[in-house]
Amino acid sequence: MAITQAMSTLFKKDVLLGDHHLDSDNIYIALYTSSATLSAATDGYITSNEVANGNGYTTGGNALASKAVTENSTSGVFDAADPEWTSATFTARGALIYNKTLGDASSNARGAIAILDFGGDFSVSGGNFKIVFPAATANNAIVRID
Repeated sequence: MAITQAMSTLFKKDVLLGDHHLDSDNIYIALYTSSATLSAATDGYITSNEVANGNGYTTGGNALASKAVTENSTSGVFDAADPEWTSATFTARGALIYNKTLGDASSNARGAIAILDFGGDFSVSGGNFKIVFPAATANNAIVRID
């Protein structure tokens, strides 16, 4: 099992087809344990080895707020407010940013955008778990197309 940081290959294709509207679609971020297998081949939201429901986490993850798509230098970039889970007690190894608007309700077969590998397990016990997105620049944005 491994989480490999990447942009979903299907997302790249879907962008070329005009399927994603990251500023207006329902964009979510879900958390996963070290037992998850996520990579560029991940096509959509999966439940396998997601952080368990409860203790400050709801399966399916959080909706990203304050979404913005902008130009920065010669790149297109996506940014959102840093997602946070409060009063949380869990351990996460990575995350999946996905477009819930595109996900098939029965199979969640589409919609993966980006896979985040935290580089190790991060735990919280009765506190806040926050992912700090990098600056929305051509070299750093959480999702960028150069």
